[in-house]
Amino acid sequence: MFTDAEFPAAPYPGTRPPCSFVHDDGRGWPLTADPAALSGWRVEGTDLDAWLTARNAAPLADRLPLLSYGSNPNPAKLTWLRDALGLCGPVAVLRARCEGLAAVWAAGFRVVDDQRPVVLAASPGADEEHAVLMVTREQLAVLDVCEGRGERYHLARVSAGRVTLIDDGGVLDRVPAYVGASTIRRPLLVDGAPVRCADVPQEVAVGLVGEPAPNDGLDLDVLVGAPDPADYPGALFVYGTLQPRASAWHLLAPHVAGEPRRARLGGTLFDTGFGYPALRLGAGPGVSGWTVPLRDGAALAALDEYEGEEYVRVRVVTAGGDVCWTYVWVAPVTGMAALTDPWDAQSTIG
Repeated sequence: MFTDAEFPAAPYPGTRPPCSFVHDDGRGWPLTADPAALSGWRVEGTDLDAWLTARNAAPLADRLPLLSYGSNPNPAKLTWLRDALGLCGPVAVLRARCEGLAAVWAAGFRVVDDQRPVVLAASPGADEEHAVLMVTREQLAVLDVCEGRGERYHLARVSAGRVTLIDDGGVLDRVPAYVGASTIRRPLLVDGAPVRCADVPQEVAVGLVGEPAPNDGLDLDVLVGAPDPADYPGALFVYGTLQPRASAWHLLAPHVAGEPRRARLGGTLFDTGFGYPALRLGAGPGVSGWTVPLRDGAALAALDEYEGEEYVRVRVVTAGGDVCWTYVWVAPVTGMAALTDPWDAQSTIG
């Protein structure tokens, strides 16, 4: 465990722990990636979802991934958001590698302290470490206020570059981020080029002289209203009756946005004896299935009902690094036979 005092917020954008962590009440706890955990993460040996539930907080499946490259991953900043703007509950902060993207100094200054803020920009060849915050809808609303959404910053899906979670290798497709909206939140060009925060500290950045860039070079889809966590990620890993041509494919087919792709996930399938399999994550022979791209998360509510209380929908990382939704069996598997050959499932399901 660590405290905010170990990672001060000043000078902006502050410092960050060298690990993924969950933060609450002025303290942080390191996170460890574990594909056998429902959340994919453990804190002090406990599944992060169970840890969050014990604090009456939403699990990761009900949270939005938010690429954060400025001060928001700083523990002391998170406490300031709680004290000043009413941010409630724990926030998970996951280390992320950003390729082709860079945090650069903005053209204007912050009103609160006359320091130069950070904006995100396309930067071919750049390789930087930033963070993905897992936030609830209510926490995102607080961040909207802090960032001046719609005025200083837009919330947008970012298609440029590549964002990979460092600890579990999951690649986040078109992850949302706050991007510059106003002229003063465009990249500052000095001698015709943006200035990376990794190259120039705040005390030098405040004295830079230049002009606003015409744009940030990002391929963006600006979001309107409150985004739905179910839309992220935009794919579902299926391995049983929801597979193409299987008995329940018709429930999923109207929501498919592209060709399903063969995929593999760590874990074990068990034969329930009822014509559908039970998936347990973690060690095992591995599970073969399909990654199905979705138009949006609208299909998931109906699929949640179809799967019932014996399954829970969680985000997982396939062997190829895709972050997907899937349904994991949470009821007992006592007396069930493990399907040692993943393709055995084809003969017993659907």
